[in-house]
Amino acid sequence: WGQKGWFKPSCVPITIILLLIVLVVLLPLLDAAEKHQRTAAYNLTLNKCQQRCNFTLVETIPYGMVYRNGSTPYPSTYRIWTEMISSANLTLELASFYWSLRDVDADAFPGTEKGEAVFQALLNAGLERGIKIKIAQSLPTKGFPDHDTETLRRKGAAEVRNVNMPRLVGGGIMHTKLWIADRQSAYIGSANTDWRSLSQVKELGVFISNCTCLLQDIAKIFDVYWEVADPDGKIPDKWPEAVKTEFNHHTPLNLLLNETKAGVYISSSPPELCPDGRTSDIDSILDVIHNADKFIYISVMDYMPILEYTAKPEYWPVIDNALKSAAINRKVELRLLISFWNHTSPAEKYFLKSIADLSGLFKGVSVTVRFFVVPSSAAQRKISHARVNHNKYMVTDNTAYIGTSNWVGDYFTRTGGVGIITAGNTTLRTQLENIFLRDWNSEFSYPILLTQK
Repeated sequence: WGQKGWFKPSCVPITIILLLIVLVVLLPLLDAAEKHQRTAAYNLTLNKCQQRCNFTLVETIPYGMVYRNGSTPYPSTYRIWTEMISSANLTLELASFYWSLRDVDADAFPGTEKGEAVFQALLNAGLERGIKIKIAQSLPTKGFPDHDTETLRRKGAAEVRNVNMPRLVGGGIMHTKLWIADRQSAYIGSANTDWRSLSQVKELGVFISNCTCLLQDIAKIFDVYWEVADPDGKIPDKWPEAVKTEFNHHTPLNLLLNETKAGVYISSSPPELCPDGRTSDIDSILDVIHNADKFIYISVMDYMPILEYTAKPEYWPVIDNALKSAAINRKVELRLLISFWNHTSPAEKYFLKSIADLSGLFKGVSVTVRFFVVPSSAAQRKISHARVNHNKYMVTDNTAYIGTSNWVGDYFTRTGGVGIITAGNTTLRTQLENIFLRDWNSEFSYPILLTQK
């Protein structure tokens, strides 16, 4: 260079300045082009996914629990599950916490026959009808040995994988309750694969059909579980394109839900199991709370603003703060309907009282908390881990949220779970509000201060 004399040190600053100018001009253009490409892809997908989808609320009403007004018009969990099994032509994909459809210690209790029937239907589907059954379940433990899935696997009726949450995220469990048939219908809700969830525990979920694009997106949740499950599963540095999604709280899937317009998306927890585009479960809950204008009604089994399953309890006020902010800053009415049973934490009542005490503190602040108690006979009280309202949903004046997680911090930080969010004044939202009000005004609902310890 020096010999030819054309390169001079003074050229260096000029060259750097020119390069910076090029970068300043080009980078925004490239970024804009990428955003335009993403928007175009989303719009193309959206145009292909304009569908009239069918959503049906699903309930288990425990044996012996009869409402004064008889308002239980929705199909049972047992009916929906057995219909999904019988109608499947190719595949059944189930994501679950644990299995106890057959319980040799509970033969004397009413309802065990429903669990046995579901188990036999699955066994028949896998062995006699050639249905490919895949089960992604939480890692079995001494307390949850999962004999049912081991039998299905051993007989060749199902392929079973364990999602080892402690290995994947340092602790926790898989708490998802998700059924998918032929990737043409799905169930998301509170019901475990347990005979009690079909007869002795109050459950709520949603059955989705005739909704190809949404069901394909729901199937991606199962694909993530299958990807990370043993024997060699791990959370990848980069998720495969096949499990990424375009539908989230920023860009929901717009569709006709039971003939009414809705924006729908699926959330997941913990964040480590959320590929690109997937809204985490906690972020979806916060988004629903933040967008409520008039009221927020919540029905969950447990509500505590702590990390309960850590070495020592840690305060985790994420949801609590959002609710208090909605009540005080925006004057949104809050109602919390929380389960009370023989496994309720003694601390829960104090957390609930702390939020209820805000009511009337300032003008327009309305917060009410009640306990829901499933009635039990002396014989029913002998059934372990039963006779409880196991619901996990929230409904506001403009959105419905149905999930699989209890509202305790650990369920959003280290526990596998899923939620479905439908924004818009849909028939589903109205039906869910009516279910909440039915329970709130029922003979099974009590003020927290009057409930026995």
